[in-house]
Amino acid sequence: MTHDDIIRMAKEASGHDFTGPRTIEFAERFAALVAAAEREACAEVCYRLGNDASIDDIAYEAFREAEETIRARGEAKP
Repeated sequence: MTHDDIIRMAKEASGHDFTGPRTIEFAERFAALVAAAEREACAEVCYRLGNDASIDDIAYEAFREAEETIRARGEAKP
């Protein structure tokens, strides 16, 4: 998510201008927290599905890879 995406969504959600530096910093921090929580929720779903005893090895590996990929997105620098 780019800086411009965050500002656009903050304006859309609030109806405010979001041009002041403190307001922009808040919007960016808030967006980062929301994105991290959503990534973790998605990774948890992959983890649980991967631990289902009825799946085969290929599906297990696919869920593990998806889980790792989702979590790694939080480590990537924009």
